[in-house]
Amino acid sequence: MARPPVRDDLALIDGYHSPQVQVDVRLNTNEAPSPPPAEFDAALSRAMSDIEWHRYPDRGAEALRTALAELHGLTMEEVFCANGSNEVLQTILLTFAGAGRKVLTFEPTYAMHGHIARVSGAESVVGERGDDHSLDVDYAVELLRRERPAVTFLCSPNNPTGIVESPDTIRQVLDEVEAVDGLLVVDEAYGQFAPWSAIELLDSERSLVVTRTFSKTWAMAGARLGYMLGASWIVDELDKVVLPYHLDSAKQIAGLCALGFVDQMEQRVATIVEERGRLSVALAEGGSKVWPSGANFILFRPPPIDGVGSRTDVGQAVWDGLIKRSVLVRNTSSWDRLDGCLRVTIGTKPDNDRFLQALAETLQELGA
Repeated sequence: MARPPVRDDLALIDGYHSPQVQVDVRLNTNEAPSPPPAEFDAALSRAMSDIEWHRYPDRGAEALRTALAELHGLTMEEVFCANGSNEVLQTILLTFAGAGRKVLTFEPTYAMHGHIARVSGAESVVGERGDDHSLDVDYAVELLRRERPAVTFLCSPNNPTGIVESPDTIRQVLDEVEAVDGLLVVDEAYGQFAPWSAIELLDSERSLVVTRTFSKTWAMAGARLGYMLGASWIVDELDKVVLPYHLDSAKQIAGLCALGFVDQMEQRVATIVEERGRLSVALAEGGSKVWPSGANFILFRPPPIDGVGSRTDVGQAVWDGLIKRSVLVRNTSSWDRLDGCLRVTIGTKPDNDRFLQALAETLQELGA
């Protein structure tokens, strides 16, 4: 029996992968280093007991959206929730992109932006960043005018580089996006770790949305809960596309419970930011090139090593050395525009110390 063919435009697409290895210290997926507080577990258990499992969930997730709106100083009508920020992004692209339209990204950036664009049937247009991974606004404007994308992505802080776009950069890109009748999506999966947020620029008349997730700062990667903030007319359009009852009752309750522990979340963020600074200094002092990060991870390139070969070879050798010492980071050394680079998630202080020790031992063993 012949197998049914997939769409021609999907035949050569690879899925998104983040390889896992059994190690003592896992610092490769940008998760929170510790779980939510015990009080959250207790509150969630109590709330879960009230679920009417034979009933469909609140289709509009109104309680959760109202709580998120209050957190950000918006209205419920300006909040859209979904199963992780990836489903938020998918719904945006199904609504505003699709076949015959273009989606613009600036690489290197979060791989799922381009991937979801292609899966939605849109044409993925790849713009470049500078050697320091910054965005040249004049270049971005020129590309926008030439390609006229339906949706443009800016990830800030950018994954995997950690760079935070300035308010002026966002404003200039947004002006040009609107001039070509497009939508600007600012992906702030790591927004709470940064010094400012594009939420400040939201306006009911502007074609701007900001996406966020509960996975990082709220320590809820296991829940797969994300949301978008934007004008009510944008939310209305997304509601036409998203599947009915897409957000289950347990997930809505988990999000509501988490929002009762804002102080603990902010303390978690402050601790991670402090550790991020310590690791950045230690990596630089150890000879690595370190990019400034506004996220809960750091992109770095280990120093050259005589006899090892290319930058990519060095990155692979260092990653192998860390694995040998039971420490896992993200190996980006062979990625386009990131030759020889590795990305480390900020973990607990003991885990970070273990990483620094393993890195020092690896570099010494390799003769760096």
